[in-house]
Amino acid sequence: MKFLYDLFPVILFFIIYKLFGIYEATTAAIVATIAQIIWAKVKTGKVDNALIVSGVIIVVFGGATLWLHDESFIKWKPTILYWVFTVGLLGSQWLFKRNLIRSLMEKQVAMPDPIWNRLNLAWALFFLALGFLNLYVAFNYSTDLWVDFKLFGTMGLMFVFVIGQTLLLNKHITEQDK
Repeated sequence: MKFLYDLFPVILFFIIYKLFGIYEATTAAIVATIAQIIWAKVKTGKVDNALIVSGVIIVVFGGATLWLHDESFIKWKPTILYWVFTVGLLGSQWLFKRNLIRSLMEKQVAMPDPIWNRLNLAWALFFLALGFLNLYVAFNYSTDLWVDFKLFGTMGLMFVFVIGQTLLLNKHITEQDK
């Protein structure tokens, strides 16, 4: 359910784009993300940092798209988000000696520090590459294809990456973790 909750603005963007167009879809994504932030605050009393960052980015880049009537701003939004994740993952590890991937997963998996560090680096590089790939698709193909890629291509790549990580990490997962 959390996966669908996290994907809600992207799925809504896709549906509204297919029915009405890029500007209506951008408006829907902004409203959906703000609604998610409000819902999280009301339901749990706190809002995940990633959701706040995503909310700021969609409001800024989506707002620029609507205000300037230029779809290139919304096409930059995923790249900016991926690169913020990249900087967050690397910066927290290198500057603050805190591994964010470990913080998210250490209750489910016990692994040595070097493996956690490689996993954190792998995710950072994945997000960096995904940002460049988004820009390539966004500015070399039609908006229609970019919208399809934004939902299906990105999710497909994410799925393949997670499966690959799982296969590589499986040898480090103890029976107790399983």
